Amino acid sequence: MLIDSHCHLEYEGLVEDQQAVLARARLAGVGGFLSISTRRREWGRVVATAERETDVWASVGIHPHEADAHTDMGKSELLAAAEHPRVVAIGETGLDFYYDKSDRTVQQELFRIHIAVARETGLPLIVHTRDAEAETAAILADEREKGAFPALIHCFTASAAFGRQVLDLGLTISLSGIVTFKNAADLQAVAAELPSGRILVETDAPFLAPVPHRGRTCEPAFVADTARFVAGLRGVSPDELAETTTRNFRALFTKAAA
Repeated sequence: MLIDSHCHLEYEGLVEDQQAVLARARLAGVGGFLSISTRRREWGRVVATAERETDVWASVGIHPHEADAHTDMGKSELLAAAEHPRVVAIGETGLDFYYDKSDRTVQQELFRIHIAVARETGLPLIVHTRDAEAETAAILADEREKGAFPALIHCFTASAAFGRQVLDLGLTISLSGIVTFKNAADLQAVAAELPSGRILVETDAPFLAPVPHRGRTCEPAFVADTARFVAGLRGVSPDELAETTTRNFRALFTKAAA
């Protein structure tokens, strides 16, 4: 069994035919889905799907692109939302200095609020980072000094040096379909060497469809293609990679495992 550790089931491209999307994924061997929220107004829909589908879990959080629209977001609102039994993660959150859709200072402040909530609840923090490796690592290290919190870097595309930094901080790394792309040799080298206890797979659906589905709307079923590719990089069978990543998911997302 595989688990898609990061998908957006309420996004255009999936939500219109959500039941069929989930059915196709289950037929492909996907037995669990973590549905990610990126803005406050999504929380209700994401949680409602997780209430309806026993193999779907939810996150609550604000994407860095949305930070400017959530300057009123405090720790208490996230804490309250995290109490729901189907909410198993905080995020996605983090820093995106590539598009700069929100003020960088606001992004960093909101990132720290999410970290505080992850620390208090024990729910894993789902981190998005793009063109902000140094700043992301610095905030994670600084916040770690205040107390431990579980966390992962989703859709990892950063440098090997950043990978070592976050692994040293105790984080898990999740690989998306990007690892299958022809121009992803550096990422493939990182994926081949990740510690077996710190690796997850995801789709980030409806984005980033892996080979051989490039150009199509990505679906959670396609996590099987990413997993097969990563298994080949690591010299293990697809079944072993599935077992490893599912075990890692359950160890990190303990509320989902319960």
